[in-house]
Amino acid sequence: MRSEELKERTKRFGLKILRLADQLPQNKSANVITKQLMRSATSVGANYRAACRARSQADFISKIAIVEEEADESIYWLELLADTKVSDPDILRDLLKEANELTAIFAASRKTARQNS
Repeated sequence: MRSEELKERTKRFGLKILRLADQLPQNKSANVITKQLMRSATSVGANYRAACRARSQADFISKIAIVEEEADESIYWLELLADTKVSDPDILRDLLKEANELTAIFAASRKTARQNS
């Protein structure tokens, strides 16, 4: 997948999470999960863009590791949200699938970058 396509994909992921957040109930537990989920999911795209502007291979590896961590953290918050049963399971299933795919992409990218350094 090209860099520009991945930039767009990570942006779409963040937007889908923000739209989901707007539909969630307003209570203490949902608010905590929603806030953390919004931060980690939108951080995926922002940090991927930063990785694309890395100044060195080592900088890229460091930044892409952050992207991987944020995508994985998004999985955690989506799983918690699913366990609370306050959102449409089909929407959460699709978002979890995307978060898992993004995590795998960035883990593979980090591994490849390390092998090539």
